[in-house]
Amino acid sequence: MKVLIAEDDMASGKFLSKLLAKYGEVVLTRDGIEAVDAFVKEVSSGSKFDLVCLDIMMPKIDGYKALASIRDAERKLGISRAKRCKIVMISALDEGFDADYASDDYDDYICKPIDIMKFDAIIRKLGVLDK
Repeated sequence: MKVLIAEDDMASGKFLSKLLAKYGEVVLTRDGIEAVDAFVKEVSSGSKFDLVCLDIMMPKIDGYKALASIRDAERKLGISRAKRCKIVMISALDEGFDADYASDDYDDYICKPIDIMKFDAIIRKLGVLDK
């Protein structure tokens, strides 16, 4: 499994990287622009990310805009809906998370602090561990 994490908080980024490294390769970016650039570079080279974890509140462009850009890149590259990457949105504020926003564009969400058991259940449900 190959994972892309977009997280501007250093501690949260390291935590997610360590958590997901046991499943495969992890690429950590510090903002939405870096995440979109890394995603486009990867898929343009013929490879792909199986899972993308996007923090919602990031500098430059937020997680929602990064989500829209990633899905737009997939469409432009001819990646079908069935073959697109799985995306988990991450929010620091449970009450600030808009679960209805682009609900067909992300696959799940989790709020910080991240519960390891809950996050593990999400990625198992998404079926990305088999990749």
